[in-house]
Amino acid sequence: MASGIVKYAVLLFWLLVALMPFIWMWSSAFKSSREIFRDPFALPTTINIDNLINAWTVGRFGNYIGNSIIITIPTVLGVLVLACLAGYGIARYNFRGRTVIFYLFLLGIMVPFQSVMIPLYYNLRDYGLLGTYGAMILPAVGLGLPFGIFLMQAFFRGLPEELADAARVDGCNEFQTFGLVILPLARPAVSTLFVFQFMWTWNAFLMPLLYMQRESLRPLPLGLMFFQGRYTSDYGMLAAGISIATLPVILIYILFQRQFIRGLTAGALK
Repeated sequence: MASGIVKYAVLLFWLLVALMPFIWMWSSAFKSSREIFRDPFALPTTINIDNLINAWTVGRFGNYIGNSIIITIPTVLGVLVLACLAGYGIARYNFRGRTVIFYLFLLGIMVPFQSVMIPLYYNLRDYGLLGTYGAMILPAVGLGLPFGIFLMQAFFRGLPEELADAARVDGCNEFQTFGLVILPLARPAVSTLFVFQFMWTWNAFLMPLLYMQRESLRPLPLGLMFFQGRYTSDYGMLAAGISIATLPVILIYILFQRQFIRGLTAGALK
């Protein structure tokens, strides 16, 4: 009994430590700069949404979020579709060069973006993609595939082969077997990959800084940097902008947390 109380007390303490920056950030978003300087850790006395409204309109956060959505949705869908198909093929089919292909994708996990960003810049320029959404979407899909294929093939390899055999006996072709039998069982792994890829793409900063310099195309992290430089002294406005930027990621994790944890656990067990 005493050990259980101590355990939950420790967990509660670390929970408060983890949540404190978010609580402070959101409380500051509803306060003026004068209130923040007077008592930075106090809760707001009144709910003032002027900072959020100004960040959305004057700070153009609505435009930044729209650009991030345009970039994130195709990137995440591209990684999910290609990683599921490639991971299933590598895990289930024996063909010449399968091991070599798999290790090439593993090598992609170890190559940092900083080592290829300059050659990629010239490639995008030569293909006329520099300064477009494609300059962010295509490289992001390519950089996300190695981890996605690694995760999905590990999950597919752990599924019983008898499931696919039974589907083929019932008359399913390979695409029906994959789409109707195997893929629904892989929902935890797909959700895990979705959350990871969403966070990586949504929070990407260096890639759009190099390849998307037009103000009308800036995604949220890049827009937040210019917003911070413009409103350095207005801490309430800065807190509102950061709160808006982090809210989508928090909501995505809350919605997919069960599947996310199941996917990580399944990957660890396999």
